[in-house]
Amino acid sequence: MVKIARWHAPATTETRTGPRVAHVHTGIVHKGRALSFEPDVTTLTLLEEGLAATLRRAAARIAAAAGDEPPVEQVRFLAPLEPRSMRDFVTFEEHVEGVTASIDGEAGVVDEWYEAPTFYFTNPHTVRADGETIPVPSGCHRMDFELEVAAVIGAPAHGDAPLGGTNLDPARAHEFIFGYTILNDWSARDVQSREMKVRLGPCKGKDFANTLGPWIVTADEFADRHDEEGFLHLALTAEVNGTALGTDDLGHMGWPFAELVAYASQDSRVLPGDVLGSGTSGRGCLAELWGRHNDLVPPPLAEGDRVRLTVEGIGSIENTVGARRREGVPSRPARRRGRSRAPETTSEG
Repeated sequence: MVKIARWHAPATTETRTGPRVAHVHTGIVHKGRALSFEPDVTTLTLLEEGLAATLRRAAARIAAAAGDEPPVEQVRFLAPLEPRSMRDFVTFEEHVEGVTASIDGEAGVVDEWYEAPTFYFTNPHTVRADGETIPVPSGCHRMDFELEVAAVIGAPAHGDAPLGGTNLDPARAHEFIFGYTILNDWSARDVQSREMKVRLGPCKGKDFANTLGPWIVTADEFADRHDEEGFLHLALTAEVNGTALGTDDLGHMGWPFAELVAYASQDSRVLPGDVLGSGTSGRGCLAELWGRHNDLVPPPLAEGDRVRLTVEGIGSIENTVGARRREGVPSRPARRRGRSRAPETTSEG
């Protein structure tokens, strides 16, 4: 097993103005220490090299460790990668039941959910790290979180697909999974509810933040945790201010990750650096419970609340909710404009 991480640590040289600056390091976490790779190595470098090459690189770095590398307590971890793209699926039936009642005011799961995986593209430019404060976006009064696991795409171990894969079958798609990390898909539920009535989105209800971390655990660690259908079984727990909402099993997904990667690649491409979220686990957010209780119980997140998500075999991420941004520029209502005209028809004779 290898834990791929990025972190800030003090620089070893002074800048021209004197003060030391923080540098971004990419490397591995091993026995409580942060072992950095060469300065030109990034997470994307490793993903493009592929899992096998990364495991060899990590073994060499561990062998060369001097023992004076910084303890993890002395570094500030960043998100483990800057994603090329982020697809977020919705694969837990239990979550769909509760959120449908909460967001749409309707009970049950639509038949179309069972027919094929569904995802949306979220924002790779607002990725936050473990430990960061997450401000509430302007206009939001129902702040929520979502507990997910994300698969990170890398170059496959066999074949010549450095630029990614297209129209993959699940067996081949599984070879593109480099590792897994924890995803918190922060959600402004009241904003999301309005947007979804337009039959497009979500957009600003999700656009403002998501957390990835604390690191990427390479896929070899979980090779023996898949069942005969390919489902990965890991325990998932969400806590707010130290109170657990419940525990689910990642194996309760409606489709295993390999099938999600294969589906994403159909008539498209998956590339090293892409991130694919599992969707929210059962009891992995507040909105699901609001729908089941028909009330805002537990209450929406407020400034100062601490959200901790834990995934067996990966670790935990924790963020604190910040203040709501109040100085947002309000959007103007749509102006009713003219309408198009059908072409005029002429008759002959």
